[in-house]
Amino acid sequence: MADLTTYRDAVSEGLARELRRDPTVVLLGEDIGAAGGVFKTTAGLFEEFGAERVWDTPISEQAIVGAAMGAAMTGMRPVAEIMFSDFFACCWDYLANEIPKARYMTGGQVTVPLVVRTANGGGLGFGAQHSQSVENWALTVPGLKIAAPSTPADVVGLMASAVRSDDPVVFFEHKGLFASKGEAAPPGHVVPLGEARVAREGADVTVVALAATVPLALAAADELAGEGIDIEVVDLRCLIPLDMATVLRSLEKTSRLIVVEENPYQGGWGATVASVVADEGFEMLDAPVRRLAGENVPLPFADALEREVIPTVAKLVEAVRRLASY
Repeated sequence: MADLTTYRDAVSEGLARELRRDPTVVLLGEDIGAAGGVFKTTAGLFEEFGAERVWDTPISEQAIVGAAMGAAMTGMRPVAEIMFSDFFACCWDYLANEIPKARYMTGGQVTVPLVVRTANGGGLGFGAQHSQSVENWALTVPGLKIAAPSTPADVVGLMASAVRSDDPVVFFEHKGLFASKGEAAPPGHVVPLGEARVAREGADVTVVALAATVPLALAAADELAGEGIDIEVVDLRCLIPLDMATVLRSLEKTSRLIVVEENPYQGGWGATVASVVADEGFEMLDAPVRRLAGENVPLPFADALEREVIPTVAKLVEAVRRLASY
């Protein structure tokens, strides 16, 4: 039987592998050193690599990302942690206006090979300012790559590709997945950025998911299998590059598509997926494309209210039933 590990431990394992492999890799962020990170995703790294490679920073997102940009432009491969993805708003000028544009504006003379890691998403009752899914913020910025793993092995494999990329990568780690378990990544494991995976084969409906909505989709698939509805689950893994070829191949089999995303319906990445399908896969469709997304409201603190706002297994099951019977 394969070794199991947690998503949380996979983050520190993925970082450790890259720190061991490449002496130009450094980590920086709030409380990532001796404290091991607020989510314990950098546990053990300070002890192994020391203060020269693992930098505790002041509580300033601008300072963290600005220092990472400077380090990346001058020969290092920094991995910066922004504790909650909501706090991208505090360093948005660097993320939107400086980091993704430097390589283009210098004609390739300057690269910015950095990773910005962050804890993303809801489901844990952290309230409106600490629970958002903000992949769609990053999606609007040309020049950023975007990874969002759903399994421990993909955390390690995508982290390897992200750190080695010569372009900046935003790496979303979902808070609701930290305690989840899955197969550990084998030695040397690398998952290329922009390659989706079919997490479950099926024939009736394609469900496209990302990060925490992948296990949600798999749970819905198990429930619907008892009703004779066979779901194929596509885990995008990345939003940039976006692997629409895998989505379209799945749609060719099923002729029905639903996208399940945690970020708000308004401006969510599912709209981009739906628009590409409308352009390139329209003749394969036997039913309208459906989107299940977060509501366009600030996330409530109360558990019962939060469940009303973000996608759930029950909501997806009902949406797939309607689509399958269209």
